[in-house]
Amino acid sequence: MRPSPFLLERYFATREFSAPYQLSGSDCETLSVGELLAFDPAAAQRLQELRLGYTESAGAPGLREAVAGLYDGLPADGVLVHAGAQEGVFTLINAVLHPGDHAIIQWPCYQSLFELPRAAGAQVSAWRADPATWAPDLDELPRLVRPETRLLVVNSPHNPTGHHFDREAFDAIVGFARRHGLMVLSDEVYRGLEYAAADQLPAMCDAYEHGVSLGVMSKAYGLAGLRIGWLATRDHRVLAAAAEVKDYTTICNSAPSEVLATVALGAREMILARNRALVSANLARLRDFFARRADFFHWVPPRAGSVTFPTVIGGGVDAFCSRILDRAGVLLLPGTVFDVESHEVRLGFGRADVPEALSRLDAALGPSSP
Repeated sequence: MRPSPFLLERYFATREFSAPYQLSGSDCETLSVGELLAFDPAAAQRLQELRLGYTESAGAPGLREAVAGLYDGLPADGVLVHAGAQEGVFTLINAVLHPGDHAIIQWPCYQSLFELPRAAGAQVSAWRADPATWAPDLDELPRLVRPETRLLVVNSPHNPTGHHFDREAFDAIVGFARRHGLMVLSDEVYRGLEYAAADQLPAMCDAYEHGVSLGVMSKAYGLAGLRIGWLATRDHRVLAAAAEVKDYTTICNSAPSEVLATVALGAREMILARNRALVSANLARLRDFFARRADFFHWVPPRAGSVTFPTVIGGGVDAFCSRILDRAGVLLLPGTVFDVESHEVRLGFGRADVPEALSRLDAALGPSSP
């Protein structure tokens, strides 16, 4: 396997930690170790007494139980813990796709969801979103499927657009996959950041016998530094095959991270409530900003999650992002890093410093048109 360079990660590598203001991050506001341990004071002692040897490859039993508790009756052995979501994508793709297979991928997408199937030798078709709504056309799926199609990849809430399937669309996707015997990899890393409780969809691993749910501590929980993600499914053959690939990557996970992730999942309702409040307040600021800046942007408001994908009127997004970084110290992410000809920028609004970063962006754009 020889994937192409990861455009988004290469872009961030030279800018993410030097930019004074980050307005492109896809994760929510993080916590310190002390703040996290305050949810479970006894965990501090457990952490101090922790032996720093190898851990169970599939994940600590207590962590697997905590992850399984996010789903509807999923047993702990339906969970395979990884070093972040990226490793989960890597192990699954290498476990289930082979040269000559075909995959359908919701588009645009985080590059690994598209690039890793291609690098595994599979043919890949993009299930493209309509920029007017960022919803992909359900009627397009039957035209994309082939006899050799093995996998459908979806992402909701969606990165980078903020689209979120409604229940009717979700059920249609499950029905389509079942009729054609497809596995579904569902990227659910923003699950928990729906704007209304009624908008939360079932997890794919609960709704479909060949569904795999991808989760992580990084996005909705804001705990990217833990590097803990997982695959959840009722298809044990798939999980066993992914575990065999994991033996060639990290083998096992960080023991301290597993302890801290277990604490976080025990306090998940409080952490998610805090982050949803941040997202809600910042979304209100974005509504005001884009209403005043219609001369610079066309904006389709997100339906869930902590990212959005406004169009820069006039295009030239690479130069636009460079100019804003130079003038205001604000980092935006050009849509071209999603490997598409794009006039969009990804803007993240899950962090506490969004008001200041947005104010600096506003000032850098100059006076609004009358």
